[in-house]
Amino acid sequence: MKKIINDPSQVVNDMLKGMSSAHPDLLERLPESNVIHRIAETPDKVGLVSGGGSGHEPSHAGFVGQGMLSAAVCGEVFTSPTPDQILTAIKASDNGQGVFLIIKNYTGDVMNFEMAQEFAEAEGIQTAAIVVDDDIAIEDSTFTAGKRGVAGTVLMHKIMGYYADQGKSLSELSEIAEQVNANLNTIGLALTAATVPEVGKPGFDIADDEFEFGIGIHGEPGYRREKIKSSHDMAAELVQQLKKTFDWQAGDEYAVLVNSMGGTPQMELYIFWNDVQALLAEDGLKIKWVKVDELMTSLEMQGASLTLLHLDHTDWLTALQAPVDVLAW
Repeated sequence: MKKIINDPSQVVNDMLKGMSSAHPDLLERLPESNVIHRIAETPDKVGLVSGGGSGHEPSHAGFVGQGMLSAAVCGEVFTSPTPDQILTAIKASDNGQGVFLIIKNYTGDVMNFEMAQEFAEAEGIQTAAIVVDDDIAIEDSTFTAGKRGVAGTVLMHKIMGYYADQGKSLSELSEIAEQVNANLNTIGLALTAATVPEVGKPGFDIADDEFEFGIGIHGEPGYRREKIKSSHDMAAELVQQLKKTFDWQAGDEYAVLVNSMGGTPQMELYIFWNDVQALLAEDGLKIKWVKVDELMTSLEMQGASLTLLHLDHTDWLTALQAPVDVLAW
């Protein structure tokens, strides 16, 4: 294992120390916790909290700041944060209007966030939540009941951040989030495995001349392994799977996110996007917004995911385009 770390058991603690010390004008680490909280808080609006296991950076702490999250809870690598840590984030993010939680659909995350909600409600803090389940590759996989929550979660952060800043209520945010989730789908692929520092070896074996469609962000199995193909052929498979799910029609408007799984360079992401956009153009889709970046990773895994959001409401585009002050947007 080759990594720039000290003690493998302290990687999250050391990362959060470094993040908070590098950006003291933007965010802070709450004392005795693994919670990253934004410095500039807007009063009299709903707070937004997300989080999950570490190893997906910049998700979720990289989206803490003006226009997106109030706080992010960072569990150990690929491990859900505990309910008490989540409660700390909720309490720090409550301005009297309640707190909205954005949760990726993994069994541990859902269970622990729900427990934290119960604790918060007992302390008089109103909460609501969305469980993002955008991964269309497979259902009921390792760690998951139903579809997994993956890179589409970042678009949920962005859109909910915009509406929270517009002063939407907790119930209004819940309704919008459900609509966004219903129009949000992702599928990915992996060329290599990720190595969890405390484990010290790759999470699965894959030959040098193979890749896997539908891999999860914790290394959960996908739906098919093949010999390496061209970017165009990879893009064609992912676009076809998304087309079947959306059942899109010519003229439909979409936002697109091409996301690196951590080890894929920008060069390859843009080659992949070029192939994706040509395929979408063949079907007559109107692509109104594109982001090609590294936003929801799996440590150093080489691979990419493709997220499409059907712009069912015209102001979702405004929400995606709105300026923010965070580390990773």
